[in-house]
Amino acid sequence: MRQAVEQGTLYVISAPSGAGKTSLVAEMLRNDKKLGVSVSHTTRPMRDGESDGVNYHFVSREAFESMIARGDFLEHADVFGNYYGTSHVWVRETLAKGEDVILEIDWQGAAQVRRLMPECVGIFIVPPSTAILRERLTGRGTDAPEVVERRLAEAADECRHAVEFDYLVVNDRFDVALADLLAIVRSQRLRMEVQQDRHGDLLAGLSGRS
Repeated sequence: MRQAVEQGTLYVISAPSGAGKTSLVAEMLRNDKKLGVSVSHTTRPMRDGESDGVNYHFVSREAFESMIARGDFLEHADVFGNYYGTSHVWVRETLAKGEDVILEIDWQGAAQVRRLMPECVGIFIVPPSTAILRERLTGRGTDAPEVVERRLAEAADECRHAVEFDYLVVNDRFDVALADLLAIVRSQRLRMEVQQDRHGDLLAGLSGRS
């Protein structure tokens, strides 16, 4: 008998700053209602306009460190004095419901996730060139020139890890990159092991095994 609920897929999406990851993921969620995004825990203060449980789960440093000690995180990191982490329990429970989950994390967090959940699907997003990445970072108008240069250096380091992922998406044209991402999700849902769970009775009938 085939299982009542098929397992969801975990997508780990990484990209250098300025590659357009956040905008692309937001559009993926609008286009595919079966996709959800993990809400991370953090110890940084809540900013104006943010909501607990929507933008982040805001917790104290003591609470976060207790969660680390219990092994509650799929991945976590200390970024400029603040902790950020993804709940292991939430991800596994959500996947068990048959829902697909997106994690937006850096390559280091992605490596942590792969060690615990090697079945995850890794996607790395890059800009079409360093020159265009510079234009995008400068065009924000929010970073000083030295910050832009630092982000470009960080981007070069991050892109060295792109080969560790399963898929590479080049965000030259936003609509094409979005279509590529949605195609990856669709292709994962058409894998034989997934389709056997979903259409096991059909396959049995067509092959004369029912």
